Amino acid sequence: MRRGGSGIVNVKRNLFVSAGIILLVAFVAYAIAGSCRTSGAPPPPVPKVEVPKFVVDPSWPHIPNGWTLGQVSSAACDADGNIWILHRPRTVKPGVRTGPPVMEFDPAGNYIQGWGGQSGNGYTWPSTEHGITVDYKGFVWISGNGNDDQVLKFTKDGKFIMQVGHAAQKKTNADTTSLWKPADVFVYPNTNEIFIADGYGNKRIIVFDADTGAYKRMWGAFGNIPVDDPPRPPVLTGEAAKAAAEEEEATRTLATGFDPKDPGPSQFVPPVHGVKVSNDGLVYVADRGGKRVQVFTTDGKYITQLWIDRWCLVVGGGCNNGNTAASVAFSADHAQRFLYVASRSPARIWVFDRKTLQPLDSFGRSGIAPGEFDVLHHMTTDNKGNLYSSEVEDGRRVQKFVFTGLVSMPVPVIRTD
Repeated sequence: MRRGGSGIVNVKRNLFVSAGIILLVAFVAYAIAGSCRTSGAPPPPVPKVEVPKFVVDPSWPHIPNGWTLGQVSSAACDADGNIWILHRPRTVKPGVRTGPPVMEFDPAGNYIQGWGGQSGNGYTWPSTEHGITVDYKGFVWISGNGNDDQVLKFTKDGKFIMQVGHAAQKKTNADTTSLWKPADVFVYPNTNEIFIADGYGNKRIIVFDADTGAYKRMWGAFGNIPVDDPPRPPVLTGEAAKAAAEEEEATRTLATGFDPKDPGPSQFVPPVHGVKVSNDGLVYVADRGGKRVQVFTTDGKYITQLWIDRWCLVVGGGCNNGNTAASVAFSADHAQRFLYVASRSPARIWVFDRKTLQPLDSFGRSGIAPGEFDVLHHMTTDNKGNLYSSEVEDGRRVQKFVFTGLVSMPVPVIRTD
């Protein structure tokens, strides 16, 4: 009995020793693992980028005299930091007081002056006001996308200087003297040339001398020769229209099905809605119907393009009228580090690194509250980096987004197509 009892004791002792050894090994392993974690190389730093941030100023501007704005088609900044807006008084309801189509405000939003709206000696005021810019010499340029087809040049106090383009019986992309519903204008100081997004009827960028109005050159998407559309087929009705609609629905590309390598149409898709030239001589074209921004040299050599909300389809497909890239603007620093793109139907403003075209941020959504957008149209920046947007249709306002500085954040992974 003692021998058996001693054996039981030995077995228990051996089990205890084995358990101790196991615990010791586990502790050593845990200590080694912890040592590896603390003594090894630190994790790589997360890449970061600076992104401009804005806050809306709901009190800007101060509209005087009890006036109501019509559709605000465009805004521009002059060398003094004053903001010029172009609106459409004829869109205001009868009996409602409104002001002149051209209005100038100081940076605080106080009204300075206004003029325009009537034709004069040598020029025809556009039936539909559209784009405005103030050039480096202080001249004010206005485009109209009605059937009168012209761009007008004025002094700041509204004195007429020159008209480019005129109403023409036959309007084509090959015409070097007439325009067809031009949408936007920009004067490039280095060459003293006016770049016109022409526009709603034509589908080209056309360039003239800013002093004489002499034609210089033109180009279409990808630098191609702009061409007219072929004659439209007869309008289908009844069963034929239904069958055509069903075929189109069965064969159309889904919003999630676009091939990123597909360059898109070889011509701009009207309206060619916005144009600006950067300080380093790059031309940024807002191809609104084509859902893209294309970049060129000032001679029209194609460089690259950037899709803007390509998924956005027409009503019935989920995205208002299916247009996106309505306007472009640059940050106020001399290098113009950031590119801003107004996306019409998705109701937001995109922020890009202008050199790399890396998407960094976006802000805005559909609505009528401050900071929201109802039919986003054109935009501009002032010399302090503040951003101004204009809205047409039912939006009918200009909004100021105050630049609050740069924020460092991890490099975002964003797709704009």
